[in-house]
Amino acid sequence: DPPQASRLLGHLLSYLRAALPQMRSESATLGQELELAEAYLNILRMRMGPRLDFSIDVPAALKTHPFPPVLLISIVENAVTHGLEPLAAGGRVRIVARQEGDRVLVTVEDTGIGLSSPSRPGSGVGLINVRERLSALFGARGRFSLEEGAPRGARATIEIPAAPANHQPAVASTTA
Repeated sequence: DPPQASRLLGHLLSYLRAALPQMRSESATLGQELELAEAYLNILRMRMGPRLDFSIDVPAALKTHPFPPVLLISIVENAVTHGLEPLAAGGRVRIVARQEGDRVLVTVEDTGIGLSSPSRPGSGVGLINVRERLSALFGARGRFSLEEGAPRGARATIEIPAAPANHQPAVASTTA
């Protein structure tokens, strides 16, 4: 299907354009991280077809907010890999951000299998790295939570301090 292959290539190029600068950067914005997540989800939607639906609901004012590079994509990837892919019917991923007082909350919800896995939910290496990065960057002011969704699925929330748009947090380097 040449037209579909061309669309897939376009989504892959968008993902790479968004991903490569982020991997070398010590700082990013929530908008840049959302671009990366959207390009990634578009690629997966081409692969999964109607089994994957997604939406992004983030106020324009928050898109310029500093955000740790490549943190959001870890959560989005987990939602698809551990939540939606195991279900024959697939499901939906929803990314929502809001500011509450002196905090910015970014939530990734999925309608997948939820936290019913036999292993301890939220204890994988990727999520441990997310927690450690948040702690290193923001101390007790950076939080990550993972909870069961309703009626099924999971909800992962990253909380970081609301900082002035011109303040870029220092990012601890991590190795994969």
